[in-house]
Amino acid sequence: MKAEIITIGDEILIGQIVDSNSAFIAKELNKIGIDVQQITSVQDEENHILTTLKEASQRASIVIVTGGLGPTKDDITKKTFCKYFNDELVKNEEVLQNVEELFRKYVKDPISDLNRGQAYIPSKATALFNRHGTAPGMWIEEGEVVYISLPGVPFEMKALMENEVISKLQERFLRPYIIHKTVLTYGMGESTIAQKIEDWESNLPPFIRLAYLPSLGRVRLRLSARGQDEKVLLQELDHQLEQLHLLIGDIIKGYEGEGSLEEQIAQKFIEKGKTITTAESCTGGRIASRLTSVSGASKFFRGGIITYETATKNYVLGISEEIINTYSVVSPEITKEMAIKAKALFRTDYAIATTGNAGPAKGDSDAEIGTVYIAIASPNGVEVIENHLGKQREKVTEKAVYKALGMILEEIEK
Repeated sequence: MKAEIITIGDEILIGQIVDSNSAFIAKELNKIGIDVQQITSVQDEENHILTTLKEASQRASIVIVTGGLGPTKDDITKKTFCKYFNDELVKNEEVLQNVEELFRKYVKDPISDLNRGQAYIPSKATALFNRHGTAPGMWIEEGEVVYISLPGVPFEMKALMENEVISKLQERFLRPYIIHKTVLTYGMGESTIAQKIEDWESNLPPFIRLAYLPSLGRVRLRLSARGQDEKVLLQELDHQLEQLHLLIGDIIKGYEGEGSLEEQIAQKFIEKGKTITTAESCTGGRIASRLTSVSGASKFFRGGIITYETATKNYVLGISEEIINTYSVVSPEITKEMAIKAKALFRTDYAIATTGNAGPAKGDSDAEIGTVYIAIASPNGVEVIENHLGKQREKVTEKAVYKALGMILEEIEK
């Protein structure tokens, strides 16, 4: 079952707002086995909308339109629908009652003629009642195609999707099961992962598709299974995930929906009754920020230090000037000392430390831009890893944070 989404509004095309509606609609449709094959944004212009509706109806069984349902002159969706369906606007008394009730409850002022006009919808349309605004949604069936028109205001659109549209689509169409499993990996690039799992990927059954979703510091692998037998799909997905673990299990850190990386860290530390601190330079406190974003972080995170200036490594952490002068501030030796000193200072079981050169200038170090050292001190000793994370400052920092969090999780799982 295929659907298309059309968003109407000049504000989208000039970049004034971001089209979050399409993402929400696509996600909700996918949950019930409906594929969105195209999303189109069009301006508030009748002929453009008419052309887009015609083209979409030739490709999809469901066409969902958002925007252009307000009471002002630039809201032309209802008028355009009338032209497209060779129809006319008629007053819907139930919609009018809904609009009047909203005005009584929230506005207190007399209802205007413009807002009374919201009660007029094409005669072929079934009204979808909007409890959060004056613009009703519309459901029109023409031939084999279902057309759905929704307000552009996100919270109004979401309410109509959840309370009206999804249930009606489930009643109207026979749909396959679509099941997603998204694997979270850290510490390895997309191309390297692809090489390691190439044979496995080539032998996936035809009803399972793999998608690579790379972002800073991590790669998500999404397996999507489609078919009529939910039990068979789940069994095959579990089997394929077992095979995947045999190939890259060392970089798999869980599944989407099971908690973020920092949530997994928190869970492990709390379960084991262990504590951690941070000593950050190039990451500027972002590791500590991620760890403390988890509710209950005080149970395992005792505090952190940002020793950004070279001198603070001496008078805050107590790293001797001799060591600082002997080695570059961006070096495995200094990073190791930072982790050791922080662990002792905060009296924790673990400590993570970072030094690096995020650019754009080299600063106090001769290290190449993008070089980041991460050290973790634990009951098992101290481990330092050298990373080369590119040339863009923000990306270097964010990648370093993900690398560090991955190291923490790996260490606590030992």
